Amino acid sequence: MKHYLQFNDLTADEYAYLFERAALIKKKFKAYEKHHPLADRTLAMIFEKASTRTRVSFEAGMYQLGGSVVHLTTGDSQLGRAEPIEDSAKVISRMVDLVMIRTFEQTKIERFAADSRVPVINGLTNEFHPCQILADIFTYIEHRGSIQGKTVAWVGDGNNMANTWLQAASLLGFKVHVSTPRGYEVDEKLAAGASGISAGSYQFFSNPLEACKGADLVTTDVWTSMGYEAENEARKAAFADWCVDAEMMAAAKADALFMHCLPAHRGEEVEADVIDGPQSVVWDEAENRMHVQKALMEYLLLGRVA
Repeated sequence: MKHYLQFNDLTADEYAYLFERAALIKKKFKAYEKHHPLADRTLAMIFEKASTRTRVSFEAGMYQLGGSVVHLTTGDSQLGRAEPIEDSAKVISRMVDLVMIRTFEQTKIERFAADSRVPVINGLTNEFHPCQILADIFTYIEHRGSIQGKTVAWVGDGNNMANTWLQAASLLGFKVHVSTPRGYEVDEKLAAGASGISAGSYQFFSNPLEACKGADLVTTDVWTSMGYEAENEARKAAFADWCVDAEMMAAAKADALFMHCLPAHRGEEVEADVIDGPQSVVWDEAENRMHVQKALMEYLLLGRVA
């Protein structure tokens, strides 16, 4: 049994399979071809952080795979409050086949997984967002081919997305240029995890324009992630020069793509002419959450399908 708690939990070979499988599953979806490998399987979704894309992509995806879904919010489950996380894991995992959790601390999902009888998927934590990076890389592959040897520019907060990009770069053989304001840098030790980060896969730039030079992909996120709302005004001041604009995109390669995990605040972390411009693939990226997660759920439950 495998869990998917951070990007490092799978190997490069497993990712190659997942991207290939996601492409096939997406092709079937577009052709209205039924694909029900998870008939009679149940996914439990536990949300301590609200979400549009995570809920719709997992719920619709599981139904499209022939399975069913149980949706639990903070009020329904109170993970770790009404009862210990370990007890919740032991109970819930006896009743379902798969669990997706979107919560705050990574330790919560790790504790749940340690006592779960079924695979657990990280739908987002403060520290990591592996399903989003899975979708982002799949989207890049769709548009430009292999990401190996390419350069990704991360402009903005050294958050869960940045941490996960660093893991992906080290594992899949590309490079990340990271630019954050002072005080909001990536925690390298946290991002590395148990597997570490390979030399040359990550470079820091104090100037976001420099980070974008020669990049194949420019990507960002909101300045204030969920749970950090009290810092909003301070972050707006600190991040003022980290808005992805036309100048940054012009510094990247001519065929560079722009991505954003959404929701986006036009005029803050990205200008409208970038996110709504010809280099933006944010809507493909959002849709692809569903397709890669379908491939992931199928793999965690059934292994490699011939």
